[in-house]
Amino acid sequence: MKPPVLRLKRGRDPRVRVHPWIFKGDVADVSDVEPGAVVTIVDVAGRFVGRGLYNPRPALCCRVVTWRDEAVGDALLRRRIAVAVARRTEHGALPTLGRLVWSEADGLPGLVVDRYGPVAVVQCLTLGMARRRRDLVSALREAIGDVPVFSADEPGQATLEGFDPARTWLDEHGPDHVIVEEGAVKIGVTFGQGHKTGLYLDQRENRLRVAAHAAGCDVLDAFSYTAGFACHALVAGARRAVCLESSPEAISGAHENFKLNDVADRARIVAGNAFDELRRLDRSGERFGLVVLDPPPFARGRDALDAAARGYKEVNLRAMRLLAPGGVLATFSCSHHVSAEMFEAICREAAGDAGVSLRVLDRLTQSADHPEALTIPETRYLKGVLLHAV
Repeated sequence: MKPPVLRLKRGRDPRVRVHPWIFKGDVADVSDVEPGAVVTIVDVAGRFVGRGLYNPRPALCCRVVTWRDEAVGDALLRRRIAVAVARRTEHGALPTLGRLVWSEADGLPGLVVDRYGPVAVVQCLTLGMARRRRDLVSALREAIGDVPVFSADEPGQATLEGFDPARTWLDEHGPDHVIVEEGAVKIGVTFGQGHKTGLYLDQRENRLRVAAHAAGCDVLDAFSYTAGFACHALVAGARRAVCLESSPEAISGAHENFKLNDVADRARIVAGNAFDELRRLDRSGERFGLVVLDPPPFARGRDALDAAARGYKEVNLRAMRLLAPGGVLATFSCSHHVSAEMFEAICREAAGDAGVSLRVLDRLTQSADHPEALTIPETRYLKGVLLHAV
């Protein structure tokens, strides 16, 4: 049987050779192929370019897995998973908390694997990976051992790709709830609840960095989720912490984390819209020695950039006004459509309108186990700036 072929339009070949995304507008024609299957990618002259997983449903219709003339099968996927885990293994010890596989950055587009102590969590972002879930998990267990695996697909992405999201234990049932240790802080994780795969692992290193500025401070943690930044700050010696969060599920998790770390008496959660609460705190004259802004993505597409810029400017302006003299602001954007340059420009405008002078202490990004591929700028999605009021 002739293998399925995807032929690129003239002029699309050079971009594809360094970036693994092929959109429908890049395609001249494609064989009749089952969604989620492997296709051979060729240029307009029929010359081999690579192989990828094809799905005609979304605009991003093919993700290149290899630029070599090799089979995209069980052996290749097992090798890629083994390499990804090995990159994160230090001194012969497997990581017990962190990201083990990061999609395109590890040559496995559409697959995310996180580790939470005794449990691995798998998230499939594409139909091609979802169809291979059991084989991928088998390969994962070869690399890290026979652990229970929870599938935590995102419903929105699954709908876009055309598969039913799996949010359940794959075969062996594991603990529904675990407590993990992040430095000196304990954090509870309930599988199947909340955002991401259970915890914002991409902020793991930043929580430690930011906490270094917390001793003796009043801390404001806006968009706090389960209060990871606040817990680290309080354990590091902050005087008190105020968290702004709207999700009842996240608030429940924050209360648990405060108790786990014996800091509940110094923490307060304000349930409500962070934009409204930042304005209220500003009007009331409250001031904080450390402020953390870690909002959800304001721009999920390029058409939302203008609105996102307004949102980022608003929350940063309010946060800057809430800084005590000598205070520190850690501010983030996880919208990959918002570049680091754009985000810093927004922060400069906010500082000008707020009438504050700020010194850059550090520029922050996602944890090292979420690597950035040079030719895939989308793999760097988390941008942050640590600012000092002078």
